[in-house]
Amino acid sequence: MAEDHMRYDILAQEALRGVVRKVLAEVAKTGLPGEHHFFISFVTRAPGVRLSEKLLGQYDKEMTIVIQNQYWDLKVNETGFEVGLSFDGIPETLVVPFSAVKGFFDPSVQFGLQFDPATAPGAAAVEADADAEVEATAEAGAVEAGEEKPGEKVVSLDAFRKKP
Repeated sequence: MAEDHMRYDILAQEALRGVVRKVLAEVAKTGLPGEHHFFISFVTRAPGVRLSEKLLGQYDKEMTIVIQNQYWDLKVNETGFEVGLSFDGIPETLVVPFSAVKGFFDPSVQFGLQFDPATAPGAAAVEADADAEVEATAEAGAVEAGEEKPGEKVVSLDAFRKKP
């Protein structure tokens, strides 16, 4: 089989990220139409992601946010989006580049997209940094036996799908 010098996999992912960009830009202008709402998963340590230290401590690798009833100041540009959300009653502003997005799902119409952030520019550097950080933490003995580590909270999107 011939080698793919065009990198169609990367081109397709970038085109589909454009769908997310266009949808969010429209919502930023006019609000959410009908029953539409979004679950957006992203890599929290990807280049350009900005969120509080508290949230980063809770969601060390990945986070899923919901754009539905209580969000504010949604701003979208060519490279990413910014949105205000409340976490445990505390308002936060999140900045997420489209290259960090792993998934986009609109359960109102059963539409979803999955992305591979490893194909995004700069992803290898983030992975290397994360690996080095894990090794340094282990060597320093920061994780004691029996200590509960704050982990990611995984939400199955199946729970939000309409049943036939």
